Amino acid sequence: MGAIPVTDRIIVGPACLDEGADWLAQIEPSFATILPLLSPLPLRLKPDGFSPLLHIILGQQVSVASANALWSKLQAANMTTPLAVRSATQDGLRGLGLSQQKARYAHALAEADINFDGLHHLPTDRVIKTLCAVKGIGMWTAEVYTMFSLGRADVFAPGDLAIQEAAKLLFDLPERPNERTLRKMADAWSPWRSVAARLFWAYYASTKQKDGII
Repeated sequence: MGAIPVTDRIIVGPACLDEGADWLAQIEPSFATILPLLSPLPLRLKPDGFSPLLHIILGQQVSVASANALWSKLQAANMTTPLAVRSATQDGLRGLGLSQQKARYAHALAEADINFDGLHHLPTDRVIKTLCAVKGIGMWTAEVYTMFSLGRADVFAPGDLAIQEAAKLLFDLPERPNERTLRKMADAWSPWRSVAARLFWAYYASTKQKDGII
């Protein structure tokens, strides 16, 4: 198992966000302009493991409110562990509000037997690759989990619509940048891309008056 390289810094508290935000403000004037309006940036760190990852999967392509409502139903049914999900039928999961597709994804995650403790010791690119090998986990899900549950400082989520919309507004673009374009733009924000993502989500929440991430 490869050790985490030095560049894969871990965000552990507000001081890390402040350091990253100050660095970003120095290299991008638009960040410097809005940062005072958004401080303090939300830390957003979450526990790691099966349950938080399943929660993120439920948030794919639905509103924050819908994802949280669905998660509440699973919690009430004690359906948030690998054993419980493996034991449930597809119809049983759909009865709790999961779509047929997400019921399959939940089963795939439960059967994947991911070594969640081991992910902490892998470089970020290998974490993303490991997660994306599971049916139902794409780049957005893997990047959000790596950012919030593992605390990696240099992860971005350019496929996120709220980040795309925030980038459009902040940089006064004619349209939302697509995932490929925004990923290339984000290269300039390394090694603090996770802080840049938080900044975009905070800016989206401020301008749209609604949250853009679970």
